[in-house]
Amino acid sequence: MKKTSTKTLVGRIANKLAIGVGASVLCSQMAFADTLTIGYQGMMNPWKSVIADKALEAATGMDVEWRRFDSGAKVITAMASGDVDIATAGSSPIAAAISRGVDIELVWILENINEAEALVVRDGSGITAPQDLKGKTLGVPFVSTTHFHTLFALEQFGLTEKDVKVLNLQPNAISASWQRGDIDAAFIWDPVLGKIKEDGQVLLSSGELSRWGKATFDGMVVSKEYGKANPEVVTTLIELMAQADNEYRANKESLTAESPMVKKIAQMTGGDAASVPGVLALYQFPTLEEQKGCAWLGCGEDGGAAKALRFTSEFLKDQGKIPGLKERYSDYVNPSYAEKAKS
Repeated sequence: MKKTSTKTLVGRIANKLAIGVGASVLCSQMAFADTLTIGYQGMMNPWKSVIADKALEAATGMDVEWRRFDSGAKVITAMASGDVDIATAGSSPIAAAISRGVDIELVWILENINEAEALVVRDGSGITAPQDLKGKTLGVPFVSTTHFHTLFALEQFGLTEKDVKVLNLQPNAISASWQRGDIDAAFIWDPVLGKIKEDGQVLLSSGELSRWGKATFDGMVVSKEYGKANPEVVTTLIELMAQADNEYRANKESLTAESPMVKKIAQMTGGDAASVPGVLALYQFPTLEEQKGCAWLGCGEDGGAAKALRFTSEFLKDQGKIPGLKERYSDYVNPSYAEKAKS
């Protein structure tokens, strides 16, 4: 496990530091690690502009190592080993990690996944309804939000993993398998989602399945140890992410492939800039005020995030993916950083 030294910047930094999202952050009495390691994935979202602009480095003076992962399961494994301090992952791998005893806490909702993840079936596969998946091969990254929704969808239509051959494939492997014709269907996110839609049809979306009672989201989690030692760093990061979301909401109707934010998102995800505005429109990005309320991080065990983590964990346990449940999932949802953040 990596050992992290800390140092304290004494006094109040009065000047506002310019950041790439066109806003500023005021830092005071900030304690931070010499090097912060943050894991992220390739989903398209406004906060990728924070990474591209090195806004956190500018706001804190820290060295930040950004590590990209193919799936939430992989980034959570890195957190469990102490290699990553802060990470983004879907609600399913977060729930699985908490249920298995990884000492992390959810501090921010990147996005309500909504229509941005979908089950796509290949043209010519003969699949026109969910029941037609019987006997077919479906690719999905295991212990991901799409895996959770795959199993939930099969359950709704009286199917099991005995009826459908479900393969554990990372996004790049799904793309390659689709091109070779090895799989009939896949439940995945962009940029792979956009590619397989070119010769496939959306059968079900995560938005539909969420409306059936099993919501999914992408969130930011922090090692409890790191958060306790460096609360100002986590709060500053949340401020930057909230400002990026605000910029997106203010300009979403006018975004094009030439917009600076769009170019940065495409750069960080490897996607086509022309597709970014359409992909972003599939998500719902909660405001800072919404994050603090009962819909997401607030209200303890009755909060939306805690409920979603519990529902997801119960489903994963029923599927034999985790050994047991935590008594209180709100113990792993911490709204305090968002509550301290300046809008």
